[in-house]
Amino acid sequence: MFSTLATRAEDSRGRLFPEDSSTFRSAFQRDRDRIIHSSAFRRLKHKTQVFVEHEGDYFRTRLTHSIEVAQVARTIAGALGLNAELTEAVALAHDLGHPPFGHTGEEALHRLMAPHGGFDHNAQAIRIVTSLERHYARFDGLNLTWETLEGIAKHNGPVPAPRPYALEDYNRLHDLELDTHAGPEAQVAALADDVAYNNHDLHDGLRAGLFTEDDLATLPVLDSCFAEVDRLYPGLEAHRRRHEALRRFFGILVEDVIDTTCARLGEAGARTAAEVRGLGYPVARFSAGLWRDLKEIRGFLFRRMYRAPSVVAMRQEVTQVVEELFGAYCADPSLLPEEWQRDVARAAGETGLARVVTDYIAGMTDRFALQEHARLFGKGAALRAMGI
Repeated sequence: MFSTLATRAEDSRGRLFPEDSSTFRSAFQRDRDRIIHSSAFRRLKHKTQVFVEHEGDYFRTRLTHSIEVAQVARTIAGALGLNAELTEAVALAHDLGHPPFGHTGEEALHRLMAPHGGFDHNAQAIRIVTSLERHYARFDGLNLTWETLEGIAKHNGPVPAPRPYALEDYNRLHDLELDTHAGPEAQVAALADDVAYNNHDLHDGLRAGLFTEDDLATLPVLDSCFAEVDRLYPGLEAHRRRHEALRRFFGILVEDVIDTTCARLGEAGARTAAEVRGLGYPVARFSAGLWRDLKEIRGFLFRRMYRAPSVVAMRQEVTQVVEELFGAYCADPSLLPEEWQRDVARAAGETGLARVVTDYIAGMTDRFALQEHARLFGKGAALRAMGI
């Protein structure tokens, strides 16, 4: 049952290109389905989360991460009486704009694009769903509803000027009110992202052997999770002990978001999604105590996982891959596939070409980027490690 805070599909502000309503699906269901069936969503299967795609079948990819975020987001939205379909659509789309090699690839593209407006994965997600997906007869992009687009653009908060060009260009056509906070569903999707990666990065770091269960058992929140498992199941085999402790940690995060957000909504007195947007601050939050604990856990992950020597070495390899691909395509645009030559022909000057090249590279999977680099430059260490 929806609360008065929920964004109802029948009250949607609509799509840039008007369409007839679906017989069986709400407008937000339709958005979700278009996202799932998009080429960009499928490519997330082979885009890294932390580890490069070839390093192991059990590590998270952008696709599995997005599915986990959507599951958490639906749970929280349901508990708060929000529109789970809209929340899920935003959650599934939130990482569509990530280039290959995760944040390493994004950082490399941002440096390369500094003279041409920079690069931001949230803005690139808007570019994908409004322009780069080219399958429909009547429009480029997916023609998503205003509410879903707003959530993709602003789930992390308002986007003040100066804004990424990929976001500003679309906003001139379809005002997403970028100076305000997003509606409650998008805010929940953003917190679900935090819940998912705080949980699964611990799983992946353990699997990679970068730290141990005993290391985690010294951290706040996790210490009590492991202690409870040891009390209930003494002598439990290692992988089951790990799973039981981390699923308790996961549950604590979800319940804290629900309880804290519910309390904040009550204190704010907001009764509608529009009133939530107008508060001037986000309502979806962790409690202050848990947030402090999560900062300590994130510090641990930064030291032991994100800056682990093996991860740093691979970051250096793939940074070079992105830099050299960018330079090659800008120097000789004929290297881009035939279907991209129309965009090259329309590009205005050096900046226009750089943006086309960035669109192409950002759409690559880890594996394809490495293969393209091998084709143009020969095999590097990253490719040799993959056996390609």
